[in-house]
Amino acid sequence: MKPHVLVARQDNNGDVLLSGPAVRAAAAGASRLTFLCGPRGHAAAQLLPCVDELIVHEAAWIDALPHVPTRAETEAFVDRIAALHVAEAAILTSFHQSPLPLALLLRMAGVPRIAGISTDYAGSLLDIRHKVPDDIHEVERSLSLLAALGHNLPDGDDGRLALRPAAAAPGALSIEHPYVVVHPGATMSARAWLPQRNRDLVAALSARGDFVVVTGGPHERDLTRFVAGGAHGNVLELGGATSFAGLASVIAGCQVLVCGNTGAAHVAAAV
Repeated sequence: MKPHVLVARQDNNGDVLLSGPAVRAAAAGASRLTFLCGPRGHAAAQLLPCVDELIVHEAAWIDALPHVPTRAETEAFVDRIAALHVAEAAILTSFHQSPLPLALLLRMAGVPRIAGISTDYAGSLLDIRHKVPDDIHEVERSLSLLAALGHNLPDGDDGRLALRPAAAAPGALSIEHPYVVVHPGATMSARAWLPQRNRDLVAALSARGDFVVVTGGPHERDLTRFVAGGAHGNVLELGGATSFAGLASVIAGCQVLVCGNTGAAHVAAAV
């Protein structure tokens, strides 16, 4: 009998998209697939193929701006996981994150088999304490953990990033021109090009006749307005104007995407 498998990735949208191939590997050998994400990855998690149930719970040891967890919230989360009767859990993390806090909560919920990548001693918290090189690609890192748990991609699945069919079909905004997307923001400013350089780029593209779409989240409106503001025509500024699925649609229809190390790059790979 196939097990009910839980896969967890509790950080940002881009990281959640990178977990997609591992989710598909888990689902191939599962009777049911539950995905656990944090609030900053919820939008992307809604677009992942093969997810039967989605649970959102902030990880105070991962989230960039976490609130202080309470005993009541923690106990409610443990009770919710216990009610699912999960047989196996895979905790996906980047190289600088620990799976152990979540492993403790899953153990409290009665999950009998838990896998995670950890250089730290895990005691009884992990049944599979997997080890990989620090510089392995995130997708390969996650697939390696699922393989250690006994789950591999099904035949015909090439392991690429993907969204649910039609989740981000191009053309949702009916942009009639061929266009370039410039996405100037990132969760960490060090991972993005300087705002002035993005502004200069948009102005240069516009001046030579390219149609440019500037995208960003609701908290990046000042940035997107600044970046788009140096151009004279041929620019559509969409800061905060699209959902995550809408952003995926815009990126799916573009000729070129210019962005830093952020979720938009992973969206581009997925579409």
